[in-house]
Amino acid sequence: MLGRIISPLLIRRPHLIWTRNLLTMKLKTCEFQSLLSEGLNAVAGLFEKHQFELRIAGGAVRDLLSGKRPEDVDFATTATPEEMKRMFQAAGIRMINNKGEKHGTITARLHNENFEVTTLRVDVQTDGRHAEVEFTKDWEKDAERRDLTINSMFLGLDGTLYDYYNGYEDLQNRKVRFVGSAEQRIQEDYLRILRYFRFYGRVVPEPGDHEPETLDAIRDNASGLAGISGERIWVELKKMVVGSHAGHLLELMYDLGLVQYMGLPPDGDIEEMKRVWQNAKDSSPKPMTVLAAFFHRPEEVDKMDLRLKVSKEEKTLAQFLVKHRRELHKCPDNPDSLTPFTDFIIDSRELDSKLKVCELLKYQGEARLLAELTDWSTPRFPVSGHDLRRLGVTSGKEIGSTLQELRDVWKRSRYQMDKEELLSHVHH
Repeated sequence: MLGRIISPLLIRRPHLIWTRNLLTMKLKTCEFQSLLSEGLNAVAGLFEKHQFELRIAGGAVRDLLSGKRPEDVDFATTATPEEMKRMFQAAGIRMINNKGEKHGTITARLHNENFEVTTLRVDVQTDGRHAEVEFTKDWEKDAERRDLTINSMFLGLDGTLYDYYNGYEDLQNRKVRFVGSAEQRIQEDYLRILRYFRFYGRVVPEPGDHEPETLDAIRDNASGLAGISGERIWVELKKMVVGSHAGHLLELMYDLGLVQYMGLPPDGDIEEMKRVWQNAKDSSPKPMTVLAAFFHRPEEVDKMDLRLKVSKEEKTLAQFLVKHRRELHKCPDNPDSLTPFTDFIIDSRELDSKLKVCELLKYQGEARLLAELTDWSTPRFPVSGHDLRRLGVTSGKEIGSTLQELRDVWKRSRYQMDKEELLSHVHH
């Protein structure tokens, strides 16, 4: 339970302080202490010297409160981008990747670490995809413009938590809620609909514990996803599909009318998806392995690709699964045998065929065969055209047909024959 994870993080209960809108407390954990590197301490000292506040922001705070060391740490500050640039330049600190400067982000490079620092801001105008921002020194205003309460907290480098919208309480109770009005937050950026589902899978222990007003806001604003780029949708969808409750969440997305704006088939096979999710969830499936269950025909994968702009590997995996999920399966007479799958891999001669067949076994729920295939090494056909030329076979057509005949012999030997044995079958 998250409550058991969080409660030891408080140094002492009296350090928990409530004001009208703000909860503060002191955090002192090994995960937090491990972030306080030489580089961060130097950057923090610089901000303090120039009398600007600097705090850890957003997802990193959520992770720390959950007992995890965050992979990425973002910082927020009261300094403007211009003030940060002057400060870093005067201190001889290199700045990189400043494409985010117009949104208030400056990235400093110090002691082989990158520190991404963003000025506190408010959204002046939004169109559901982009926002025009205005800088502020008000921490609560910045927290108010964030998507979910659990992502709206700040953490001072002395360990003080700043929580304006009950994010700490929601995290303790394993709830996912929008900051303020769900409808308003969604209309600021419609991608937040999918972020809600992704974080639901990460935080909430039960599959159906949604607040009705949140689902109403999502349903009423579903069409807003039409204006979101396919690439952004795919990034969120991929993360959600491999999280907890993905079967439930994908079904809910159909119920709420979202999928027509996301490239998934309107008549997707929901029962097949739920079955595949149950089969595959403990085997670390690729996102496309679960989503492939929705498609009835390989051509539907093309329509999804037009919308989501998936990678070539993801697209071909989906097409492979839709095409072979019924015809390539274990032998009824010998269900313990890998033969149908290994034969397919060797016959296909494609570099990624083993990977695809492993995903097929996840799709089918064949955990034991999957484990065996994972340990299996693809045998290498020992004969080449060069070997045949040395025996006097010179016609290109004859070389091709002879190699295929030898492959058939090799296959019948269960891939045991070596080059010498195979070449003994060549008649010339």
